[in-house]
Amino acid sequence: MPRTRKSRRLSGLYAVTPETSDGDWLSARVEAALAGGARIVQYRSKSTDPRARREQCGQLIERCHAYGARLIVNDDVTLARELSADGVHLGQEDVPLIAARAELGSGILIGVSCYDSLPRALEAQQQGADYVAFGSFFPSPVKPHAARATLALLRAARSVLGLPIVAIGGITPDNGHVLVEAGADALAVISSLFDVPDTLAAARVFAGLFATETEPQTIHSDR
Repeated sequence: MPRTRKSRRLSGLYAVTPETSDGDWLSARVEAALAGGARIVQYRSKSTDPRARREQCGQLIERCHAYGARLIVNDDVTLARELSADGVHLGQEDVPLIAARAELGSGILIGVSCYDSLPRALEAQQQGADYVAFGSFFPSPVKPHAARATLALLRAARSVLGLPIVAIGGITPDNGHVLVEAGADALAVISSLFDVPDTLAAARVFAGLFATETEPQTIHSDR
C-alpha cells in the first residue's frame, strides 16, 4: 500500500529500554512509561538471541501503538523492517544512514547519534536524518565512558539545525529542564525511568518538563 507522508511532532519523553531477558517485566515497565507520558520508545538490546529480540520488540510495538506512541529500534535495520517498527536509531558503528534509508524507504524514521559532534549532525541532516541525538550530557551509568556533550553544543545545534534534537546521557528529573531550556526537543532516558521503583511516576515528572512547550520541531512520517 502506498505510504502517505505527513508531518508528525517529535517532542517530550523518549524512553530507552534497559538490557533484560525478562520480556514480561520489560513490557510492563514500558507500558508504565507510556502511561506516564512517553511518546517514543527505543528498543535497545544487545542480546545474541534473535528470537527473544523479535518477541520483545514485537510486544513493545503493540504497547506503543496502543498509546499512540512510536517504537524505534536501536542499531538493527533488518529487525525494524521485518517488524514494521516506526524507525531505527543508528550509532557511529552501525549501517550508514544512506544505506539504511535505501533499505527502509522514506516513511521510516531514522535517528542518528552525534555524540559531541555538530559536524556529524549537520552531515546527518544533509543525508536525510529525521532527528539527531547528542550526549552524554551528564555522567551515565549505562555508558560511563561516553563522550561528553555540553549545553553550549546544544544551543549551537539548535541555532543551525532544522530537525529535532534529542538529548541523552545521565538525565534525571532534576537536570532535564536545563536541556529543554537549551534547545532539546526530547529527552532520552534509561536509568531514571527503569531503575526506579515507580516508572509511571518518573515518566510523569519527565513529561511535565515539556508541559509549556508549544512549538516542538517536526519530523515526517507516514504513520
